[in-house]
Amino acid sequence: MSGFFSSLGRRGLFLMDPEVAHGMSIAALRSGFMPTCMVPHDPRLQQTVAGLVFPNPLGMAAGYDKNAEVPGPLLKLGFGFTEIGTVTPLPQSGNPKPRIFRLLENDAVINRLGFNNEGHAVALARLIAAGLRGLVGVNIGANKDSEDRISDYVKGIETFASVASYFTANISSPNTPGLRDLQARESLSALLKAVLEKRDAEAQKLNRLIPVFLKIAPDLTEEGLDDIAAEVLAHNLDGLIVSNTTLSRDGLRPGPNNNETGGLSGKPLFDLSTTVLAKMRKRVGPALPIIGVGGVSSAETALEKIRAGADLVQLYSCMVYEGPALPGRIVRGLSTLVAREQVGNIRELRDSAVDRWAERKI
Repeated sequence: MSGFFSSLGRRGLFLMDPEVAHGMSIAALRSGFMPTCMVPHDPRLQQTVAGLVFPNPLGMAAGYDKNAEVPGPLLKLGFGFTEIGTVTPLPQSGNPKPRIFRLLENDAVINRLGFNNEGHAVALARLIAAGLRGLVGVNIGANKDSEDRISDYVKGIETFASVASYFTANISSPNTPGLRDLQARESLSALLKAVLEKRDAEAQKLNRLIPVFLKIAPDLTEEGLDDIAAEVLAHNLDGLIVSNTTLSRDGLRPGPNNNETGGLSGKPLFDLSTTVLAKMRKRVGPALPIIGVGGVSSAETALEKIRAGADLVQLYSCMVYEGPALPGRIVRGLSTLVAREQVGNIRELRDSAVDRWAERKI
């Protein structure tokens, strides 16, 4: 660990309220206080996914940079891409505090933030001002009190089409009541139809087709996975992100915050999210891009996601425990692992463990 994280120390940071510590890390990135970690370019890690060229397969997941404050500094930590949001059309404060809880015994986090963000207009202004050259996705959602949630997603496409490298429709947060109902087949079909029609209309104006990904929950039945896969393929969606946080608390070591309500992320999510990832890969076939998220804490766990069917991977919660040096360490580690496997590109390792993971029960 280095820079901001090591100077304060894990113990010092963890004495702070989690939201305060998060705000301090954003401020440190914005001010340039955190040192950059530009990893050497390794062509073996570069991939073209959904028409976009990713310099390496590791991204920062949505949830950290909700308001597009630091996408540029995040890319300088070694990430190949980053994702801002979730952003909603109107600003909203989210759920009452406290709403983030560290599970120190499990290297995990529970959050029930509820899409707290400053709204479309603020995030758009920041992205325009940043003039970024790297890959920055925009994760879009619906306001809690919206009377037409599908319309909120359509507004997200319209607002950010000129600046987004790709879109993620987040219908899987457990912290907005009723949001996960959009994963039901009929609702999902209506959402995908509306979002992709708006994306196509914006593409006509911009002469650029922006990929749209769908972020799903890990807490799905086999039948639910069947329905999502069928709708994704029927609508020619550009890709999936698997997965969001889980409501499950299975396998946790005893700790004082284990029973807090909200979504669990971090190391304990790895097995479940990777199992769901592999099951979706088997359902959608080899062509559809999938981003794997959940419990990525090392080069080895990142590569295992790829072996289970992911084209790219994202992390967030594990950086809470490992600090800002983690992305650079993972990317360098992936280079070492690819060299050890003696393959020309990391994509050659994709799906090599998909059957083993897909056989697991959920």
